[in-house]
Amino acid sequence: MTKKLLFVTTILLTMTLCLMAADASGKWTFEQEGRNGTVQVTLNLKIDGAALSGTVTQPGREGNAVETAISDGKIDGNDISFTVKREFNGNSFVTTYKGTLDGDDLKLEINRPGRDGNTRTSNAIAKRAK
Repeated sequence: MTKKLLFVTTILLTMTLCLMAADASGKWTFEQEGRNGTVQVTLNLKIDGAALSGTVTQPGREGNAVETAISDGKIDGNDISFTVKREFNGNSFVTTYKGTLDGDDLKLEINRPGRDGNTRTSNAIAKRAK
């Protein structure tokens, strides 16, 4: 009897924690400094349990919007993380995003490779699109 009660309690707690996870689903926008000034970046996020998927869209070199799929996405409570892998001239570039959801703000730390081989870190606050 005690084992069954413990099992049921564990299941209920797990379900409760999943329901309490922040809802990061939807469209988010933020501004990021680029070579030619400030650009608008759009995140389209989808949550499925603890998995995060979606896309990152930002202007490309010729001004055309470039949409890239998110990979390795995770959500844990209010914390999210994911990577974006891009190819350019035969080279692969990986950008990592880590963030914390706070209402309609998503506070992000973005790490990407710099031209000198060192990692460049920037911070942004994405706003939920209405």
